[in-house]
Amino acid sequence: MFQSYESHSDPARHVPRLQALRAALSARRLDGFLVPRADAHQGEYVAGHDARLAWLTGFSGSAGFAIVLAERAGVFIDGRYRVQVKAEVDLAHFTPVPWPEVKAADWLRQALPEGGRVGFDPWLHTRREIREMEKSLAGTGIGLHPVSSNPVDAIWDDQPAPPVGAVRLWPDALAGETAAEKRARIAGLLREAGQQAAVLTLPDSISWLLNIRGADVPKNPVVQAFAIIEENGHVAIFTNPAKFSSELRAALGNEVQVLPFDALTVALTNLGGPVRVDPASAPEQVFQLIESMKTPIAEAADPVIMPKAVKNAAEIAGMRAAHLRDGAAMVELLAWLDARARDLDGAPLTEIGVAQKLEELRARQGIIDISFDTILGSGPNGAIVHYRVTEATDRRIQSGDVLLVDSGGQYDDGTTDITRTLPMGPVDAAVRRPYTRVLQGMIAMSRAQFPKGVAGCHIDALARAPLWSEGMDYDHGTGHGVGAGLSVHEGPVRLSRVSDIPLRPGMILSNEPGYYREGAFGIRIENLIVVRELGSPDGREMLGFETLTLAPIDRRLIEPGLLSPDERDWLDAYHARVRDEIGPLVSSEARDWLELATRPV
Repeated sequence: MFQSYESHSDPARHVPRLQALRAALSARRLDGFLVPRADAHQGEYVAGHDARLAWLTGFSGSAGFAIVLAERAGVFIDGRYRVQVKAEVDLAHFTPVPWPEVKAADWLRQALPEGGRVGFDPWLHTRREIREMEKSLAGTGIGLHPVSSNPVDAIWDDQPAPPVGAVRLWPDALAGETAAEKRARIAGLLREAGQQAAVLTLPDSISWLLNIRGADVPKNPVVQAFAIIEENGHVAIFTNPAKFSSELRAALGNEVQVLPFDALTVALTNLGGPVRVDPASAPEQVFQLIESMKTPIAEAADPVIMPKAVKNAAEIAGMRAAHLRDGAAMVELLAWLDARARDLDGAPLTEIGVAQKLEELRARQGIIDISFDTILGSGPNGAIVHYRVTEATDRRIQSGDVLLVDSGGQYDDGTTDITRTLPMGPVDAAVRRPYTRVLQGMIAMSRAQFPKGVAGCHIDALARAPLWSEGMDYDHGTGHGVGAGLSVHEGPVRLSRVSDIPLRPGMILSNEPGYYREGAFGIRIENLIVVRELGSPDGREMLGFETLTLAPIDRRLIEPGLLSPDERDWLDAYHARVRDEIGPLVSSEARDWLELATRPV
């Protein structure tokens, strides 16, 4: 089984941990401490060893942080987790704080007296994060103080050991480029910029660069490590060497050196400059170690991040192939669900039961792992944007429920992420209008054509406009970048109001507008799309999207009268493509269902 459904711990169990941390802070003469969700690599998924925020507070979301003071403890969460956090933390001891509306510095201004000392682990916070917080705290007398050892780790008696997942090669045929060619390309960027080396701290950057994959964290096949690439293309990777077999080391060649993590400090203090380090992703400690030797630092983006974001033909072909198999699994699930929905009273169905069925169907298609914890919410649970079903929250699906299924898989040639919203029997008419508006937003983004140089912030409104016309909106981005056989959430490109990175051919993103009515239902429709060239009909280079995801979009919740002729044409053409490409890959029963599900609107 790929996903665990154990119940979240009793929120009250976290109170003694909070008390122990406060005692540890007092002994260190600290008035507060920052507890991030992130690990030293700023990963969305963290290994058990690094799950400090969840262990301390009970909050299990994939983003957020806590600030613990002597009398107050704030848990900072964004719009995706406003409902979830209330169920997971002890509200008598932890206070949810809406973030980023309330900044950490503003909260500290109100909560701490002048001269307050707030500790932080410099391995767990980026240079940019600490710099911005210090700037916001200027004039308050409140200071940020790096600690040499993390006080949460000091009180965590049964903290899991760091992961030691085996490393495997990613085939050159899927990568479209050898690791040696990639190293040479990145080294060339460093030489052009006059930089002697770059420090890489993002596991997906390192995994992409060396054409390797790992098993250190759930769902994301990355190798947790740090690396230094020099301007001659030589790479030193710092991790637990036990992850690398002798055969793998031989395949990487003499230009790639595998060293223990403990060797990183010495390496950073012996670099010649300028050294390229990304202030948005590299730990503050990395900067401090390099600066301790007065080595010049060139603050710039991770040099791998953009080459990785722009997929080549081989990577896109692998993603297309993965989406075919994933589409077959989804069609089998949707057909199975439709049959079960006719008799929910006689054959009870639960959220966990559906999630397990989907994992079983994906396993038949050769899945390696799921690409994130399946979000499968019925009725009011669907309104929790990143809901994760557990044994305690598992809900029996009832006739009239709206069921939101957001899931994905890691295949041997690509990564998938898809959301479908389904009626389980007759559904209240009040659902149809927002569902149709969400669908219209998804279609608008799918059909978008835009000039070269346009960024996600310029077109995010296309997906929201139909909802805005009804006074509705959603509190998450419209789309995130997706890795090719890597992290399902990949930076830096996004479809959102805050992303100013121009879209380029080969970038793969999600397209997922939604609508959520707390206590009632949630709606989201998501496909993955790849940016492609459309030509220059008027002398201006134009770009658009190709849809990778192939699975029916439920037609029963649509108010047909709201759709324009162009929107109907797009949906009918998409469904014809799904029928043609997925039909031959599924069982005869699912094929019969697919014929009906993809009829013209």
